[in-house]
Amino acid sequence: MHDSKPVSRRCFAEKSTIIAAGAIAFPSVLTAKKDSRQVFIGEGGHKYEVLHNWAKLPDKFSWQTTHNVAVDKDENLYVIHEGRLNMKEHPSIFVFDKKGKFVRAFGQQFQGGGHGLEVRTEGKEQFLYVTGYLTLKTFAKLTLTGETVWQRRAPFECGLYPKGKNTDKLRHWGRDVFLPTNFAFLDDGGFFLVDGYGTFRIHRYDQDANWKSMFGAIGRKDGEFQTSHGLWIDNRSGEKKVVVADRANKRLQWFTMAGTHIKTLDGFILPANIDIHGDTMLVPDLSARITLLDKNDQVITHLGEDADWRAEVMKDRKALRREPRGKGWRSGRFLHPHDACFDPHGSIFVAEWVHTGRVSKLRKLS
Repeated sequence: MHDSKPVSRRCFAEKSTIIAAGAIAFPSVLTAKKDSRQVFIGEGGHKYEVLHNWAKLPDKFSWQTTHNVAVDKDENLYVIHEGRLNMKEHPSIFVFDKKGKFVRAFGQQFQGGGHGLEVRTEGKEQFLYVTGYLTLKTFAKLTLTGETVWQRRAPFECGLYPKGKNTDKLRHWGRDVFLPTNFAFLDDGGFFLVDGYGTFRIHRYDQDANWKSMFGAIGRKDGEFQTSHGLWIDNRSGEKKVVVADRANKRLQWFTMAGTHIKTLDGFILPANIDIHGDTMLVPDLSARITLLDKNDQVITHLGEDADWRAEVMKDRKALRREPRGKGWRSGRFLHPHDACFDPHGSIFVAEWVHTGRVSKLRKLS
């Protein structure tokens, strides 16, 4: 049997009834000691110390637009940048140890379009799975030190992708362009890959990265997507399901492993991705917050947001994204959480979609 399993990833209304109430509750999430610079968010069994400047880059590298984060078995954190085409020799992937010390950098080939990444354990080895969008239109499997195991382009056999704009190095947008965003891993060694900025389809591959099937469609009905940006395998009930962050439709959707729609959960702003630790689901919501759900998919808490802060972010989203590093940012608050993941201890890493990059650690206290 092929031994393949993910490690900890990247290892709404009132709380009681998110769908029925249709309103967002904003708990009091920020406290600070008067005699220190420590900041805490959360409540009850989900309280965290906020460490915004936890990861340190060497001076020879620069923070760019941060996209995704993942954690390996040794608790090293991997961060991918979108990168800039005029900086082709600059790495797009950075690795930090569990204390935030820089370890290594690689991934120049993903400059100008680095997006998703996940760490996966296969037998006794770990590998990094990476997606590239914009001019790249590709996905790849790497070792943890950056060597390429394989790299693939669009699954032309599925009939959705004309060659030309899917094989050149130009920037194209459209519902027939392959712009993959994120992965979810299967027990048989295969994986799901979501074309979150292109066709919005969910593609299924075998353990050798051969395309097998797909599901989903463009639209707003159940089973349809508008920017199917992230996905994960949800086994909290004991039955494996695929959960998809249907970002522009402001919802999560659950499917069987064969792609049949099960349920929809509304009440989000712009849900970007998903991770699970125990019975807790983590959803980075691109407009200013991290949402935690319990095993019944009820809201536990929203982290890093209150009504006034979200209104400020929504008013000046583009300006805040492009401000010089740190300007307009607030401790204990988020601008654009594009991805987030748990570490093995339940702490959370957050990558924000801002021009000069921001990666925060939420160290779990309880």
